[in-house]
Amino acid sequence: MSLGDVTGRLAGKVAVVTGAGQTPGETIGNGKAIALLFARAGASVLCVDRDAARAEATASEILGEGGTAQAFAADVSQTDGAASIAGAVEAAFGPPDILVNNVGIGDAGDGPPHKLTEAAYDRTLQVNLKGAWMVTKALLPGMRERGAGSIVNISSLASIAGGFQMAYEVSKAGLNRMTLSVATSCASRGVRCNAITPGLMDTPMAIRGIAAMRGVPEEELRKERSARVPMGFMGSGWDTAHAALFLASDEARFITGAILPVDGGGSARIG
Repeated sequence: MSLGDVTGRLAGKVAVVTGAGQTPGETIGNGKAIALLFARAGASVLCVDRDAARAEATASEILGEGGTAQAFAADVSQTDGAASIAGAVEAAFGPPDILVNNVGIGDAGDGPPHKLTEAAYDRTLQVNLKGAWMVTKALLPGMRERGAGSIVNISSLASIAGGFQMAYEVSKAGLNRMTLSVATSCASRGVRCNAITPGLMDTPMAIRGIAAMRGVPEEELRKERSARVPMGFMGSGWDTAHAALFLASDEARFITGAILPVDGGGSARIG
């Protein structure tokens, strides 16, 4: 469960959350947690995912809680898929006030520079970076015209640390830079853009994917990752969601161009 009463913090707002579907696993992912929390805060949420069934599952859970949501299947890495989101949210709820770019993948062919495959590099940047830009580009004109909007990009601690998954790290570093570009170019038009850099998180994609890739039990991986966090434990999708809620809300009306670590002190240790 999420922490605290968030009722009314996004009342009357329309939000688009990409990557809102849930990767199978015991815990909750960033996208689903964000979609659920935004709906609990009063937003109407378009739950976007490449997997229609996963988008439907998140939207159904919101509806079951009495919230407002609609599922929409789209591949943000494809031009037509990204562009279609603008029309879908307008048709469902009206002009969007909030966009959360949460789609992110890790590829089995990723690795350090001497091992990274060209196919993995191209696919990772296409999805993680170009996809976020294309969705942003699709929704920005309306936000700029209306003079209001909040964009939150889900980046990663890997954007400033690592060395073992070059494509993923480059894609997230690029997303940080994109955040600053959007923030700077749109500030005078009332559109804010910020990013969150989650650290070591206990999410299905991280735990199940890495455990399978390394061939280790999930609980062993959890212990190993927790030991690497200065606070002694991993974060969850809810930690990312609460940070996104703040940045998306009017409480952060004077904040743009921020890169917010949600990492239990990981970036502080790295310096």
